[in-house]
Amino acid sequence: MSLKAVAVISGDTLVLRGRTGPQGQSPKERILHLADVVAPRMGNQTREDEPWAFESRDFLRALAVGKEIAFTSTHSFPSNDDVTRDSGTAEIGGVDVASEMLKNGWAKVKESKRDPSEDDIRKRDIEAEAKAAGKGLWNSHGPQARVVHQTMPTDSQAFVSEWKGKSIDALVEQVRDGSTLRARLLMPDGEHQIVNIALAGVRCARTSPKQGEPSEPWAEEAKFFTESRLLQRSVRVIILSLPTSTATPFQAAANSAPPPPASIFIGSVLHPAGNVAEHLVAAGLARVVDWHAGMLAAGGGMERLRAAEKAAKEKRVCLYANVPTASASITQSNGTTNGNARVFDGTVIRVWSGDQISVVDKESGKERRLQLSSTKGPKLSDPKQAYYAQEAREFLRKKLIGKHVKVTVDFIRPRDGEYEERECATVRYGNQSSNIAEQLVEKGLASVVRHRRDDEDRSSDYDKLMAAEQAAVTETRGIHSGKEQPAVKPPVNISESGARATTFVNGFKRQGKVSAVVDYVASGSRFKLFLPKDNQSLTLVLNGIRAPRTARNPSERSEPFGQEAADFATRRYMQRDVEFEVDTVDKSGGFIGTLWSKGENVAISLIKEGLGSVHSFSADGLSWSTQLYAAEAEAKQAQKNLWENYDEEAEKAAQAPPAEDDPGRLKSEYLDVIISDVRAENGFSFSVQILNTEGIATLEKLMRDFSLHHRVAHLAPSNFVPKAGDLVSAKFSDGSWYRARIRRASPIKKEAEVTFIDYGNQDSVSFSNIRPLDPKFRSLPGQAQDARLSFVRLVASESEYHADAVQRFRQLCEGRKLVANIDYKEGATLHLRLIDPNDPVATQDPLACINADLLREGLASIDRKGCKYLGAYPHVMSKLQTAVAEAKRDRAGMFEFGDVEEDE
Repeated sequence: MSLKAVAVISGDTLVLRGRTGPQGQSPKERILHLADVVAPRMGNQTREDEPWAFESRDFLRALAVGKEIAFTSTHSFPSNDDVTRDSGTAEIGGVDVASEMLKNGWAKVKESKRDPSEDDIRKRDIEAEAKAAGKGLWNSHGPQARVVHQTMPTDSQAFVSEWKGKSIDALVEQVRDGSTLRARLLMPDGEHQIVNIALAGVRCARTSPKQGEPSEPWAEEAKFFTESRLLQRSVRVIILSLPTSTATPFQAAANSAPPPPASIFIGSVLHPAGNVAEHLVAAGLARVVDWHAGMLAAGGGMERLRAAEKAAKEKRVCLYANVPTASASITQSNGTTNGNARVFDGTVIRVWSGDQISVVDKESGKERRLQLSSTKGPKLSDPKQAYYAQEAREFLRKKLIGKHVKVTVDFIRPRDGEYEERECATVRYGNQSSNIAEQLVEKGLASVVRHRRDDEDRSSDYDKLMAAEQAAVTETRGIHSGKEQPAVKPPVNISESGARATTFVNGFKRQGKVSAVVDYVASGSRFKLFLPKDNQSLTLVLNGIRAPRTARNPSERSEPFGQEAADFATRRYMQRDVEFEVDTVDKSGGFIGTLWSKGENVAISLIKEGLGSVHSFSADGLSWSTQLYAAEAEAKQAQKNLWENYDEEAEKAAQAPPAEDDPGRLKSEYLDVIISDVRAENGFSFSVQILNTEGIATLEKLMRDFSLHHRVAHLAPSNFVPKAGDLVSAKFSDGSWYRARIRRASPIKKEAEVTFIDYGNQDSVSFSNIRPLDPKFRSLPGQAQDARLSFVRLVASESEYHADAVQRFRQLCEGRKLVANIDYKEGATLHLRLIDPNDPVATQDPLACINADLLREGLASIDRKGCKYLGAYPHVMSKLQTAVAEAKRDRAGMFEFGDVEEDE
C-alpha cells in the first residue's frame, strides 16, 4: 500500500494519510510503527525528551514527510480513537526506512525472543556498523544539552517584547485548525520553545474539540489545507502580538496587576512558498481579521490579504460563496450619495468635536456635516475623556479650519434613535493628501471603530487607521497613555454682566490687540471669543456698524438678510484665530470693539458684502470710519444684499431737511449728558448736565475755587434773609457748598427750599447754611438743565408700578454718561431721547433708546397729551408703538394682568 507521510511522531513512528475524498473530504490518517526497531521518545508537558529523541525524529522527518511511503502491515493494533495503527515495514523510493534509521544510528534493533531471521541479522549488522562508527545514538560525546520548554512562556509580554518582529526558525508540531498552530521555536541559544500561534490577519472556522461533534463549516477543509502544507515543515515564525485587541482607551491604568500568561501568540508563519495566511484567504478558507491590520499594514501584509479576499469573493469560493456584491446602497452610477456628490472638494468651516466637522461643498455651496469614517473621538461629557476631547477638537481646528479638503463619502450612517443620519467620510488635506483621521488616531486623540465582520460600511483607509492606532498604543500616546489628566476647567465668562466686564476694559485697552479664537457667531456683528491663554470667554460686538438681527428662537423671525449675515460670518470667521481691540462695554457685559482675521477688518468685510450698515453715531469716532463709509458706498453701488433695492435719489430725498412748517421738530443733535438729579417727589422729573460744552470744565474750576472760598468762615450779614429767586451759596447734605437758587423761603422756620443750579437737585436748607453768593461766582450760568423724556411718560404716581418705574430709570440713567437727542424745547425744559452708548442694540439701531426700553418693560406709556410733536417723528413713533406691543405681549410691568393702557 502507498500513502503520504504527513508527520513523524518519533524516530520509529510515522503518520500517513491517503488522498482527498470525492467531495473534498479530508482523508483519514493511519499510524505506522516501524517493525523491529525502536527510537527515543519525544517528551511532552509531563515528561522530558529521551536522549537524542529530537535528532532521531528530525532525521526521519527530513527523510519522510511529504513523500510517498510504500508500506506493508505485519500487525494491526486495536484502535480507540478511530485512527488505524499498524506495525510493519516502509520504503521510500525502494529504500527501507528502518534500515536507513539504523544505518545512521538513529534507531536500535528491538529485542526479540524469537529466533533471529536473516532480516534480523542484517539489521543487527547495520546497527553494529553505526555503533562502530559512533553515529547518532552511539556518539561517544553524548547528546547535545538543551532545554525544551513545553509550555508557553510565563512572562508573555516580556517574550513578545524581546522577539517581536524577529524571524525565528521553527517546526510546525501541530495544526489545531486552519489558522491555529503549535510550533517548536528553535531559539538561537539552542533551547526549544513550544508556542501556540494564531496566524496574523486571518481566522479560519473552528474545528470541533470533541470527537463526534460537528465542526464549523469549512473548518476541516481549512485544517487539511494548512496541515498538508505546514505540518512538520521547517518554517520561519515572526511573533507580532499578544491576543488582545487594541487596549481599551482610558483603562490602561485601571489594573496594575500583571496580566496572566498568554495561551497563544499572534504571528506570521512563513513557508518557502509564501505566507500560508494569504493562501488560506485566497482559497476562501479564512476571513480577514480587521483589528490585526495594525500589525500587518506597515509591511504591506494587510494589502495582500485584502487583495486575496477580493479575489476569493469574486470567485465566490468556500466561505465567500454567499457573500453579496459590494454594497452600493448609497452610491449611484452618477457618483452621488442621496443626491449629493460622493467625492467633492470643499472648505472646512466648523469643527464640532474630535470626529465631526462641517464642510462647504465648493461646487454647490452647500454645508455638509461629516463624521470621520470609522473614527470615534473622546467624549467631552466624560470627565476622563474631556481633556483629550478638547485636544482632539483643537487639533482638528488648527489643521483644518478654513482649509481646502478633499472629501470621499464612504457610507451614510442611518438615523438611529437620538442620532441623526450622518455622512461618514474620509477627509484629506494638504499637498500630501493626508488623511486627517489617520493623524488623529496616530496621536492617540481618537480610537478606531470595530466593525462587524460583514459590515462593509467603513473607511476606505480602515487598515491604515488600525495601523495608526497600533502605533499609538505601542507608544502609549493620548487616550492610550493611562495618565490621569487634570479636570477640564470651563472658561470664565467675563461678559456675564456689565459690572464684571467693565473691570477688564482698561486692561484690554492697555494691551491693544489681543489674540483669541472665535468660539461662536451669534449674528453678523456679535461674536463669542475664547482667550486660550487666560481660559476666558467674552462677547464682542463690532463697533461702528449694525448687522441685521437673526431670530433668537423659533417664534421669532430674522430681519432681512439677518441669517445671511450670520452665515457669512460663520463660514468666514468661525473658530478662526483672530485679534480684537476693545473700545468700551455695553450694559449687558458685551465688549464693543474691532475684530481682525488675518489682517482683515471684519466690520469692513461685512459692510462691503452689503450685510451690514454703518452706524454713524459710533462710526464717526473711529480712525477707520472713512473705510467703513467707502465700503458701504461700494455695496450700495453694487446693490448687494441689504442694498439690492437701493435708490440713490430716494435716499437723497429722505435725507432732505424737514419742512419749514414743522416748527415742533428739531434737527438731530446728539449731546453727551449726565443725569445729575432724579426727583420722584410731586411727580417725576430730572436734570441733566451737558458734557460736551466748555461749561463743565469751567464748572470744575469754579467748584475748586468755591470750595477754597468756603473753607474760610464767611458769615452771612446779620440782617440777611434769603428771598425767592436769590442766587446763594448753600450747604448740601454732603457737607459741601454749592451754588443754588431760592425757590421759596420761610422766615418763621428759618429755612428755604433751594435748587442747586449746577446739578438740578433740590433740598431744604436752614438759613444758617445759606450765604449770599459772592459776585465772582455769578458769571457762569447754572449747568443743570431741567429735562423730561421725549414722547413718553412714566406710569402715574398712583400706580403700583410707579416706584418700579422710577427705580428702573435710576438704574438705567442716574449718574451715568449718556447720549441725548433734543427732540423738543419747552421753555427751559428739554425733551430728550436718551441713548446708552454701551448698549449693543443702540449701536446697531439708531432709533433704540431708553425711552423705548421703558415702554417695552411696561413702565411707561406714550404721552399723547403732553407731547404735541409726536406727528413730526413718524419713524420714532413706529418704534415706540412696537415697544408697547411687545410689553403687552409679554405682560410686562403694568400690563401684567392685561391691557390697562389708558385711552388718550
